[in-house]
Parts: sequence; C-alpha cells; structure tokens
Amino acid sequence: MLFTNAEIKFYFFIDTLDEFIIKNIKNFKKLSFIYKSNSINKTNITIISKFCKKNRIPFFVSDHFKLATTYKADGVFLSSSYKKIGNVFLKKKIFKIIGLAHNQYEYYQKKNQLCELIMLSPLFYNKKYYKNKILNICKFNLISMNWKKKICALGGINLKNLKKLNMTKSSSAGFVSLMKEYGQKKSPLTISSKRAF
Repeated sequence: MLFTNAEIKFYFFIDTLDEFIIKNIKNFKKLSFIYKSNSINKTNITIISKFCKKNRIPFFVSDHFKLATTYKADGVFLSSSYKKIGNVFLKKKIFKIIGLAHNQYEYYQKKNQLCELIMLSPLFYNKKYYKNKILNICKFNLISMNWKKKICALGGINLKNLKKLNMTKSSSAGFVSLMKEYGQKKSPLTISSKRAF
C-alpha cells in the first residue's frame, strides 16, 4: 500500500479510465478522482462517476457545477482560471469545493470562492511550467505560511520527491503521472509520519 501515513490524501486528475488505473488505485489510500478534460466526454465521465460510486471513491468535476450536479459528484475543483464568485452552487452544502492557486492573489480568490482545500502549484519541476515558476519547498512554505485553509501540494510530484511533502504543511497531494510511475514499481513505498510542521 502506498503511503502508510493516514494523514495523507491523494487527488488524481483523470480524463479517462483504463485497466491500468483500475489495477493500481489499490496502492493509494484516501484517493479522490478529479475529472479534468479540455473537452467534456459524456461517455468517459459517466464511466468514471459510476466507477467512483461503486468503489466509494470521492469524485470531483473541474470547473462545472452543473455537470457535477448531473453526475452526482461529491464536489467541484476550481482551476486558477475559474474566476466567478457568488455562483449559487457555492452556497450548497452538499458540494465540497477545492481549488488551485499559484500565488497569494489566487489564494484569496479561492478563499472567496469558499474552497475548503487549496492546491498550491507547482511544487516541483514539471514540463508544464518554466523553471523560474517552480516554487520548491522553501517558496512553497513561505507562500502558504499564513494560509488558513487545508493545503494540497501539486506539480511534479513523483516517487523521488514524494517524501519531501513532510517538509511542507500539505495534508494531501495532487498528481497526474504518479499513478503510472508507481504502477511500474515492484516494491511498495511508505512515508514517515514525522512532519516538519
């Protein structure tokens, strides 16, 4: 089982479900799925939502409150590009709202959107961002030092740097490629529950 630390939660960004993912989700405790796609595929989202309900996996939809309602999702994920504040759905207690921020300004925006957990990105290097955009541990901690919301680390998280999450205040981690990377590993990976904060 990946991560024996009971505090850590995982958020997996997904746009389609395949046999590889089904086989390897058992390696992650407290896993949630976030459906995020450039174009909505009703077949894919239907398959994913049914799979999540059957396996009791929390299911979130990115930036679409009405779509989340249609597929009875557990909540919504608000990307940094989602700017609306005051959406009627934000007041519904049945929704859990999580969001993405890259800086202090976006943090306050997500706070005003009633996000209960905020992902701060990018923690580590990944091809999506220029090197000067990467936060790394020190800047990540400085930015989130006074945040009153739960924090999720996102960006470039892999097997080599996974244990470094203990050096942050993160209670969870978001990922895309970690599932594939761990699926190719034969021995389980654990993380110490000792944290720097």
